[in-house]
Order: sequence, then structure tokens, then C-alpha cells
Amino acid sequence: MNINPKDILTMKKQHPCGSKRMLVLRSGMDFKLRCEGCGHEFMVPRNKIEKNIKSIEAAVK
Repeated sequence: MNINPKDILTMKKQHPCGSKRMLVLRSGMDFKLRCEGCGHEFMVPRNKIEKNIKSIEAAVK
């Protein structure tokens, strides 16, 4: 899966704040994501994120 920083991921499950949209801050073996709803930043392993992605909005270049 080709996911780059500044892409927006729509997840299958929602964050506890209710938002399903996450901004990618860093990608690699782990992803650093920021919740679009509450601004919480967190790190998640790549394999866990890839199976929970519903759609990807690519960043405008």
C-alpha cells in the first residue's frame, strides 16, 4: 500500500472522539497519525493500520 505523509485515511472504526479521519504525519514500519476530530497524535504499527483503512485521500502536490 502506498501511503505518504499528509494523506488522509478514512478508517473502518472510529476514534473514541467519533472521527474516522486520520492525517498521516509519518510513515514507515509504524505510522504516526493525527485524529482530524480531536487532534490526538499516536503511533500504530503498519500491519494494524493497513487492515483498518477504508479509503485514502492523497495529499495535493
